[in-house]
Amino acid sequence: MREAGRVVAATIQELVRNIRPGIKTKELDDIAYKEIRRHGAKPSFKGYLGFPASICVSINEEIVHGIPGSRIIKEGDIVSLDVGAIVEGFHGDSAVTVSIGEITLEIDHLIQDTEEALRKGIQFAKAGNRIGDISSAIQTFVEAKGYSIVREYVGHGIGRALHEDPQVPNYGNPNKGLMLYEGMTIAIEPMVNIGGWETQKLNDNWTVITADGSLSAHFEHTILITKGHAEILTAL
Repeated sequence: MREAGRVVAATIQELVRNIRPGIKTKELDDIAYKEIRRHGAKPSFKGYLGFPASICVSINEEIVHGIPGSRIIKEGDIVSLDVGAIVEGFHGDSAVTVSIGEITLEIDHLIQDTEEALRKGIQFAKAGNRIGDISSAIQTFVEAKGYSIVREYVGHGIGRALHEDPQVPNYGNPNKGLMLYEGMTIAIEPMVNIGGWETQKLNDNWTVITADGSLSAHFEHTILITKGHAEILTAL
């Protein structure tokens, strides 16, 4: 899983290096596929439950699961890049949100605060704590900043399958839920909206958007639970 995580991190780095105004989302998908295969890995998402691409590219009000295609990235967009890779049967999964060109201070804060929410959750991901400790840390931070946290989509266990038990919600109460144990691997992924938390799925049956059309940001890491600080498997 460390190797799968390394491939995911390298692919995200390559995507961030290449994303710019004027590039099509399908071009980003092609870049990711080539980078994943260059490392001898396979894309986790391609063909998963029928998903047609190697990565998810979600723009502005799109929260997750955006399908790459002919859409062109524009100045002022914010773009979530979600990448998964398989190495020797084990998965890694990570996401970042990046801004394209000039953006407002409000949008910059949204991106920074969503990344910080992920860090807050990871701080509580240690053996002996419970899932609810992660969930509560994320929710408390996000809502104190005036945002809403998506409730209909959550983090997850990960290993030989892309999505395994347990679910890892981004909202909840401390000291509740499954106890974390050394050696567990989970993906923590706060999805944060400027507006309300409600979502809507588009007609492609994949792309999830904010119901009120507000902007959304998404960050994710695959982590290994230890007795102390979690090991981030998808960090560069």
